[in-house]
Amino acid sequence: MKADRQRLDKWLWYARFAKSRGLAARLVTDGFVRVNGVRIDNAAKAIACGDILTVAAPHATAILRVLDLGERRGPAPEARLLYADLSAGEPEQGEA
Repeated sequence: MKADRQRLDKWLWYARFAKSRGLAARLVTDGFVRVNGVRIDNAAKAIACGDILTVAAPHATAILRVLDLGERRGPAPEARLLYADLSAGEPEQGEA
């Protein structure tokens, strides 16, 4: 995989949308994730910075812009730096 891309299941796990990588892969294969508006069923789908993800998790639906690709599964504050939550109405970077 290219250096500027990462597997979708791995990114979801790093960003703490699933407790394990296996659960992240299942979230994708069960059809609960869209990338740029397209439903994805392949956990190995490559994503890049700037992609828009829609994650229909059991507790809520989140619309996210990928800001960074993770290198590890760190604490929650570190995980939140990987994305901008567009469903919460937060201003994007660069907007005032």
